[in-house]
Amino acid sequence: MSSNVGLTTPRGSGTSGYVQRNLSHLRPRDNFSPYPKDLDSIKHRQRQPDKEILNHDRLREVEVKVFDLRDRLEDEGVDEDEIEAQTEALRQKLLANTNNNKPTAGRGLKPHQVHELAKAKIDETEKLRKALGIREDYEEGSHWKKQEERLRDATLEEGREQRRREGEA
Repeated sequence: MSSNVGLTTPRGSGTSGYVQRNLSHLRPRDNFSPYPKDLDSIKHRQRQPDKEILNHDRLREVEVKVFDLRDRLEDEGVDEDEIEAQTEALRQKLLANTNNNKPTAGRGLKPHQVHELAKAKIDETEKLRKALGIREDYEEGSHWKKQEERLRDATLEEGREQRRREGEA
């Protein structure tokens, strides 16, 4: 054995005694920290839904219903022209309803529908903000910043007053 690595003798071990490197070992990174150090970057950001994906899902639901009607009519043996007319009428009706329809409240959505969930969450947050009378430009923790500014201004004003009194005396 070289460099005192591995078995002193392969006898009785059931192996050939050949030593090889562990290629699956992950070496730790230098200066890696999984979380940011500054607290300002931790601020919550709402995930924005992709409008194209939402529109695609809405149109897909319409086409699924149209296809179900087409399949049912074909099984009943209806004429092809009549099938086209009925499916087109249903498609126009459903598209008009989806454009006028209000967004869902988030109930009944599945976990894989992340864009629908994000849209529902934004709508819910907006509704709550309006109900509580919170301004759109409100920044979390801004009250404490204003208090700190007032305290700093007060101490600066006291320092000026003291210097002015000392200058008079």
